[in-house]
Amino acid sequence: MKEEIVSKVLEGDSRAIARMITLVENHSKEASSLMKEIHRYTGSAHIIGVTGVMGSGKSTLIAELTRLYRKNGKKVGIIAIDPTSPFSGGALLGDRVRMTELILDKEVFIRSMGTRGMLGGLAGAVYDVVEILDASGKDVILVETVGVGQAEVDIIKIADTTVVVIVPGLGDSVQTMKAGVMEIADIYVVNKADHPGIDQTVMEIENLVELSSNPNTPIIKTIAKTGEGVSDLLEAISQHQKYLETEGELEEKRKIRYEAELIEIIRNHLLDMIYDESIVKQRIDTIVDRILSKETDPYTAAEEILGRILK
Repeated sequence: MKEEIVSKVLEGDSRAIARMITLVENHSKEASSLMKEIHRYTGSAHIIGVTGVMGSGKSTLIAELTRLYRKNGKKVGIIAIDPTSPFSGGALLGDRVRMTELILDKEVFIRSMGTRGMLGGLAGAVYDVVEILDASGKDVILVETVGVGQAEVDIIKIADTTVVVIVPGLGDSVQTMKAGVMEIADIYVVNKADHPGIDQTVMEIENLVELSSNPNTPIIKTIAKTGEGVSDLLEAISQHQKYLETEGELEEKRKIRYEAELIEIIRNHLLDMIYDESIVKQRIDTIVDRILSKETDPYTAAEEILGRILK
């Protein structure tokens, strides 16, 4: 079965891709051996992270980007990380024409990933899903995260190009996102550019960019629902990709991703070892009771458990 799944994934078979992703998400025993087989076939896709506050139109923007990529003959993978993602039953489904066009295109693969089981940041399976889509021959992989918590900052660990989407009229959105998120952008998009306050929002971003480590960061105005400005965003992404390749920065980006993935795999293996250890299973309730009664503390208890596992 392993050889058949791998072979079909490499051929770009959507059912095989979905099957392998499910195995990875469910931590199936065969998942790691499948991932080992496909790694050598990865590294060709351009990975684009798209993050921003809820209501900024990220999903519509991604749909329009995908449409343009397909016009250019590019194969596209989309990963939506958000329990309320439009790709799994929200606003985007209301636009039947746009969504149907994506779903019916065999060269577009869409996967929604909930945030269940995530201890802040990106779900560990995201790294594997990106590799699966990469190995399947996708030229572009778009990863959408909602702009709250740690996930939108962690996107730089997986993306070659990070797009931060902002809209006018959501209160002081630039100031709200400034801590951590604004610094990760390779490209800023001010979507819903037909809304009041657009000039003020652009000016606020320009002021931030001037003080940043990269004062040349592009600021693109779009109206995703009509497609206006999306071709400019596509060009900005293309220019950033060329910059990464010519300046040797792409390799550095990949090193960051593989380091984060390696740490995630080690963490998951350690957790599996802890929960598979029958002695620990028997003792965990007792240890928790001791923490509750202040006989011990969480750090000492953790050291005790790890000591049993790693001795």
